[in-house]
Amino acid sequence: MNLSSQLHETAKASADKIAYYFLDKSCTYAELDGAITKFASGLEKLGVKQGDHIALLLGNSPQFVISLYGALRLGATVIPINPIYTEDEIGYILKNGDVKVVVGVDLMIPLAEKVHRLLPKVEHYIICETEQNDYKEKIVEELSVYSKMKSFTEVITSGDISFQGPTLEDNDTALILYTSGTTGKPKGAMLTHKNLYSNAKDIGDYLKINHDDRVITALPMFHVFCLTVALNAPLLSGAAILIVPKFSPKEIFRLAKQYEATVFAGVPTMYNFLYQYSDGNAEDFKSFRLCISGGASLPVALLQNFETKFNVLISEGYGLSEASPVTCFNPLDRPRKPGSIGTTILNVQNKVVNELGEEVPVGAVGELIVRGSNVMKGYYKMPEETAAAIKDGWLYTGDMARMDEEGYFYIVDRKKDLIIVGGYNVYPREVEEVIYNHHDVVEAAVLGQPDPNQGEAVCAYVVRKNLELTAEQLLEYCKEHLAKYKVPSSIEFLEELPKNTTGKILRRALKKQVTHS
Repeated sequence: MNLSSQLHETAKASADKIAYYFLDKSCTYAELDGAITKFASGLEKLGVKQGDHIALLLGNSPQFVISLYGALRLGATVIPINPIYTEDEIGYILKNGDVKVVVGVDLMIPLAEKVHRLLPKVEHYIICETEQNDYKEKIVEELSVYSKMKSFTEVITSGDISFQGPTLEDNDTALILYTSGTTGKPKGAMLTHKNLYSNAKDIGDYLKINHDDRVITALPMFHVFCLTVALNAPLLSGAAILIVPKFSPKEIFRLAKQYEATVFAGVPTMYNFLYQYSDGNAEDFKSFRLCISGGASLPVALLQNFETKFNVLISEGYGLSEASPVTCFNPLDRPRKPGSIGTTILNVQNKVVNELGEEVPVGAVGELIVRGSNVMKGYYKMPEETAAAIKDGWLYTGDMARMDEEGYFYIVDRKKDLIIVGGYNVYPREVEEVIYNHHDVVEAAVLGQPDPNQGEAVCAYVVRKNLELTAEQLLEYCKEHLAKYKVPSSIEFLEELPKNTTGKILRRALKKQVTHS
């Protein structure tokens, strides 16, 4: 079984069940499955074959869902790309990923005009119109790229509703997700049909997602957290998704109340924005049975403040692109532990090891490694990087963690973010947790900077809600709650912290920002 065939089975069994809501319009499973089938057939008529690579340059929309599942039904490999990437970033992925077809909004036309000569392998650009007028009216020059353009509507209309896709093997590559490339060029994690299906099913079962759920899908669909937890798992379970084109607290509160949403998935920054939103109240969220946090560590102070204000529970989990992505989640049938990423989910193994790959004692810090049917087959065209990441079937995550006596895991920090002060290890998250506890702090990020005496110094960058808060006051607060070597040597106040499109605070981007300022 795979994602697309399971959706087809759901459509046959529950044809009139609502699959999604978008801009207050609904679509049934039968309607969605029909569009997916016709899109797959339309791709085939364009000459797309099983194994070809299709890039999606789309935001949260029905077109993303149809393109994703349609390409999978044809047996093509999908490469989701953040549509706000720069030309160079997009061009690199399209070239490195050997992309044959690009699906994107009409705003992509200028990009196609600029890069198409460098991308001879791209045979088709499928344009999803964002306005009523025909995208061809935007074309002012006659270039060879225009002969490669088709509208999304044209492709679906040309498709055959009776299309039968090829037989798909579990180990066929379904998705290539390019990592953010914090250390060099992005790497393409190859996820198979088995990887995607198993992780979506396992996390759906673990979180008890069912056909009565209405899941707010506000995370970016091109990101693996959303793909598995807020898109694939709900659709596998026959639930309805509420597609949010762009995150805004006002819209989340409206959708939650109007549609009696039951599940919300977000990253810590989203929860912070919702918590700070003055017009939101607990009554709007009364239908929620579950809130999910991932993508980055959720500060315990924010978790507790949010839960108190809105009377809902947040379950924190953990994952990474190379694991499709979920490996751990706080269980629903046992006590949840604030600050923990929870316990191992079904059909996955996690353990904490030392530099030699040996499991460390309970409570000790080491690198988290993962094994299971969710782990990628490797990085696209990067055998050396694959060998470094996967050893004896175990995926080395690069995250430092510890496990308690009850099997709950705690992420201490990224291995690369460790700060060594005078020989002592300082984990940025530990310092950030203390700073977040101060009632006048909105956000915080901690970095290591070179220090001639101690090797490295702890530096904190803070967004404050009370402009009267001084660095000296916050330093005194830190001294009360941290060992001396963990106390920041400096605190700088910023108006905002750099984030990626999922809202994750980017420490490396911050380091570049402060270095060049």
